[in-house]
Amino acid sequence: MRIDILCLFPEMLVSPLEQSIVKRAREKGLVEITAHNVRDYTHDKHHTVDDYSYGGGPGMVLKPEPFFEAADVIKKQTNTAELPIILLSPAGRIFNQRIAQDMASSSHLMLICGHYEGIDERVREHLATDEISLGDYILSGGEIAAIVLIDAIIRLIPGVLGSEMSLNTDSHTNNLLEYPQYTRPPAYRGWEVPAVLFSGNHKEIDKWRRRKAILRTCERRPDLLEKANLSSEERQWIFESLSSQK
Repeated sequence: MRIDILCLFPEMLVSPLEQSIVKRAREKGLVEITAHNVRDYTHDKHHTVDDYSYGGGPGMVLKPEPFFEAADVIKKQTNTAELPIILLSPAGRIFNQRIAQDMASSSHLMLICGHYEGIDERVREHLATDEISLGDYILSGGEIAAIVLIDAIIRLIPGVLGSEMSLNTDSHTNNLLEYPQYTRPPAYRGWEVPAVLFSGNHKEIDKWRRRKAILRTCERRPDLLEKANLSSEERQWIFESLSSQK
C-alpha cells in the first residue's frame, strides 16, 4: 500500500510513523508513506497556503491550489488516475473499524490534513472522495488524525502483525469489545486470575472469553451489541444475566 499525506506540518508525522508496527510494516515493504508539505506546491515567494475567508469571519482558510496541484503531481508520478482521497475533517463520517478494513484493501490512499479555520470548499467538493472524522471533538490539525487513521489501517494489512489471530480478537472487529486478558503472576494483591484460564480446556476458555466479551459490550457499548452476530442461545444468556442483576 502507498499512502500520501498532504499537510502543512509533515514534521509532526515523522516520529509516530517510525515506531512500532508502522515502522515494521514500512521496513517489510508492506506500506510506503510519504508526507508532502503543500507549501512546496505554491508559486509565490512566501509560499502562501491560506487566505481570508470571503464574507468575513475569524481565522484563515486553506487555499485550494496547493492541494489540487500536489494531488495532480502525485497522480502523474504514480500513473494513477483515480484513488481514494480522504479529507480529514470534523464534518466527515465517524471513523470506525469497518471503515479501516475497507481502506486497508486499497493499494493507494491520499490523506488531506486540514488546519486553521478549515479548507476551501472546492477541495471537499471536487478533490476529496471521502471525508472522515475521528469523533465529535476538534484537533489542532489533520496531521494528528492522519496518524490515528494510518495506524488503524496498516495493522489490518496481511503480514503486518506477528499473529493474524490478533485481528480476530481485537475490540470492534466483530462488533464486540475484547474479553479480559491476564498474565503472570496468577495472584496479585489478592486478585486471582480466573480458574478457567488454567484449565487447559480450550473449548471452555473460548466460551468464557466469548461471554465476557459479550457482557462487557453489553455493559459499555450496547449500541455495538445490536450489530453483533449472536446466537439465540447467547441472546437468551444476556437476557438471563441482566435479569439476575436487577
